[in-house]
Amino acid sequence: MRRNDYKISGIILLMSVFLVFSFITLDCSDDEEEELVGNWVRLSDFDGVARSNAVGFAIGDKGYVGTGYTGEERLNDFWEYDPVKNTWMQKASLPGPARNDAVGFGTETKGYIGTGYDGISRLNDFYEYDPLNNTWTRKADFAGSPRVSAVAFSIGTKGYIATGYDGNYLKDFWEYDTQSDTWTQKVSYGGYKRRDAVAFVINGKAYICTGINNGSYVNDLWEYDPSTDSWTQKRSISNVSDESYDNKYTSIIGTGKVAFAVMGKGYVVAGGQGAVGSNTWEYNPANDLWTERTSLEGSARFKAVGFGIGSRGYVTTGKSSSYYFDDIWGFDPEAEYNEDD
Repeated sequence: MRRNDYKISGIILLMSVFLVFSFITLDCSDDEEEELVGNWVRLSDFDGVARSNAVGFAIGDKGYVGTGYTGEERLNDFWEYDPVKNTWMQKASLPGPARNDAVGFGTETKGYIGTGYDGISRLNDFYEYDPLNNTWTRKADFAGSPRVSAVAFSIGTKGYIATGYDGNYLKDFWEYDTQSDTWTQKVSYGGYKRRDAVAFVINGKAYICTGINNGSYVNDLWEYDPSTDSWTQKRSISNVSDESYDNKYTSIIGTGKVAFAVMGKGYVVAGGQGAVGSNTWEYNPANDLWTERTSLEGSARFKAVGFGIGSRGYVTTGKSSSYYFDDIWGFDPEAEYNEDD
């Protein structure tokens, strides 16, 4: 064979290898895309002004959003979202100072908001909302220190507030009895002190993760069981093991995230690690593993609010740099991604 023939054969062989490698790479990319299931649907825009650092929760089958910061003023307005009608209605405003970075939680019949920052002082006042009468009642002040950026959740008729910042990072944990209007300090949260974490509840147990402590993003996840008043550490939410299960855990940690729980799974959305994000991560308590789902299809954002109703989760408000949002998105975990809805 002539030298030119060898050259041509070599070129053809290299081109064949390149094409095969390209097809393999494309196939791998397609597989990765197919793994991200779940669909976000844009719904009727939030009727209030765009904001971040608000409070959001569900009472029964309705969602509620209130307080927050527009970049110029703090707010105390309060809004109800009807997922069946896909409509918003303004409700009675929260009494007391307008605020941002408060916490709230809902039970089957009532809603609660407390703590936060009014532009001058950190707060520890606490209020109950009755949706049947559209009225607020001031309740016993939160018994912990006045703070911002804590987490709150409810289990049954009890409410809980933990972590946050009062000039120092915190990890104390408090239970509120809605029947007796009393606070009881419980065994402290098991993990690092932190602010700007998230919490969600699955099958009567609470989970707290993400957030920041002294400039570092924390990667621990803890489960709280109210029946034993005990915390159990779960697997870390970043790639720290020699096993393969956490190899893709690159964007769960961070701050400014939002969480909700539906259909026996927990979801942590948006926020980020310095840069604003839109990732959606699903937590399965049955195997203590996280799976990345379809990213929020709206703008990436920090400091949004979320709540779960039925089989759908909701995320609304938030900010990116100096831009504030008033859109709302519903997430269907088991639906196929549809870019046209």
